[in-house]
Amino acid sequence: MKISEMKQTLTVLEAVNFRLPNGDYLPAHFHVTEVGLVTKHFVDCGGVERRETVANFQLWEAGDYDHRLAPQKFLHILHLAERMLGREDLDIEVEYQQETIGKFGLALDGPDFVLTPKQTACLAQDACGIPSHRFALPQLKTACCAPGGGSC
Repeated sequence: MKISEMKQTLTVLEAVNFRLPNGDYLPAHFHVTEVGLVTKHFVDCGGVERRETVANFQLWEAGDYDHRLAPQKFLHILHLAERMLGREDLDIEVEYQQETIGKFGLALDGPDFVLTPKQTACLAQDACGIPSHRFALPQLKTACCAPGGGSC
């Protein structure tokens, strides 16, 4: 999800709900503790220099159970962050504390924001010798290692 999509969505919502990939909802008393600009400058395993920039939201929950983040308040926080985030319509990455800090993408499902799983990947598959398509593994005969199978 892009910043512009989130802003547009917040203008029509009655409540801000975040759902985890497993379907559980964040408690209604969650906080948005940070809105930041994260730039990752790196070299991939093929030697190519790369940069990635995202708008980062950190979500957190505390013991103040009466706290509720209204859509208008969230939109106000985003407007305050505009001078730091710039005018680029950035993708959003969300951090949320679980066993460790989890990083998620963000999507919209009806009135709910959904934290989506992020995956690692090799960015230089050609340089690493990784085929661009997957091969099906041959089916092994179960008798090959059975007594009398002759190949073990």
